[in-house]
Amino acid sequence: MEENTQLSPRRVNLILVALGMFTFMSTLDASIVNIALPVMANDLSIPMNQATWSVSIYLITISGLLTLFGNLGDQLGKIRIFKWGTYIFTLGSLLAGINLGLGFLLLARVVQAVGASMTMSNSFGISTSVAPANMRARAMATIAMFVSLGSIAGPAVGGLILSILKWPFIFWINVPLGLITIVLGEFIFPKTNRNKEPLTIDWIGTIIFFMMIAIFFGGINVAQEQGFTAILPIVSYILSIILLISFIKWEQRTSKPLIDLSIFKEKMFTLSVITSFLVFASGFFINVLLPFYLENLRQIKPGVAGMYMMSYPLAMLIGTPIAGVIADRFDREYVTFFALTGITLGMSGWLFMTDQSPLYFVAMLSAWTGFSTSFFNSPNNAITMSNAPKSQLGVAGAINALARNVGMISGTTIVTTTLYISMSKQMGHQVTTYPVGHPTVFVNGLHFAMFFGMFLVLIAWSLTGYRLILRLHNKN
Repeated sequence: MEENTQLSPRRVNLILVALGMFTFMSTLDASIVNIALPVMANDLSIPMNQATWSVSIYLITISGLLTLFGNLGDQLGKIRIFKWGTYIFTLGSLLAGINLGLGFLLLARVVQAVGASMTMSNSFGISTSVAPANMRARAMATIAMFVSLGSIAGPAVGGLILSILKWPFIFWINVPLGLITIVLGEFIFPKTNRNKEPLTIDWIGTIIFFMMIAIFFGGINVAQEQGFTAILPIVSYILSIILLISFIKWEQRTSKPLIDLSIFKEKMFTLSVITSFLVFASGFFINVLLPFYLENLRQIKPGVAGMYMMSYPLAMLIGTPIAGVIADRFDREYVTFFALTGITLGMSGWLFMTDQSPLYFVAMLSAWTGFSTSFFNSPNNAITMSNAPKSQLGVAGAINALARNVGMISGTTIVTTTLYISMSKQMGHQVTTYPVGHPTVFVNGLHFAMFFGMFLVLIAWSLTGYRLILRLHNKN
């Protein structure tokens, strides 16, 4: 565990910068590869569907290991696990840029993902531990800002790198940044003391959980090629449900569980995690649809499209520190509720988008949604971590990060599925790409998909309203 000595505000801010830098890199690498897939497939002489596994294996490995390293962070010290993660992720980034074929790339991505899961699972726990109560929302805001920027800015940053350098540099750019963070961490992180109790690892729970994640998301990946009603995806869904039930039963029975499921008995914590999942899932609707809208429908060059796409993360960059200050001064429940109202309005604006809409309106709508999202993430993360037991901050942070990752994957899956279903129905045959020469088909598909995105936000809005009522009831 980390020492409880009071740290100066300046040192706390430096720690948050170090945490944020690595959080940005690890989340960025979940989406930055997408834009380079055609180039990588050509250089590696492999089909596109094989190249996409470099994205899937990264997300699957992270999601499967987050809870393990969150648990180890609670036992061995969150800062110690975070530091080990920085070493491993930086090494994986160096290896990933070496062109030795698909097999070596996938191995390097697994190494990257192991390091990323170690840092992701403990960053929120560290920031909660080092920041005093009056800075906690701002601390959460800083980490949330880097998380959101990394999640959303991938295509734009990747496109910028590819316009100047070759694809290995989308990985190699992490190496100097990783080394800077490692050196900075050696000087600013407080000392960490290992828990005096003997180390216990729930290997059975870890294996069951990892298998569940791998089979479920592997099945989704296959379903996007074969269809969601194909035999293999259906089998993967059934196996995932069986593994989930087995995991819950095992965790309830074992004396030292991977996840102490009693953490979910705290309604405020559970509601905060669910709303985080829903908001991240809805955010990826814009991330996936905007490139289609700008480049295919409006025929804008990728470089210019990337500038328009940056309006979302730039608005988050501006809004997050403001949101952190406001959330520390005012009631966080009200801030999240009003933020979700803003996100709902922003998502509804896409229902009126056409192929003739002014491009400045597209940028303003994206910026509005990004700004509103920044006002949700900061206080919601603070609420999540504040309602977790101090002895389980590592696991709580891991669950929060897992909700984020699952939200990104689920959002991508839902938006592509709803878009292609709508366009296929209109065309009278299966459509799995942009329908060239049929702009109205795409616009209708965009509206149909965005309706589902808005529905997810409305669920989050309702849950946050319920959380607010619950908190007010508990006060009375």
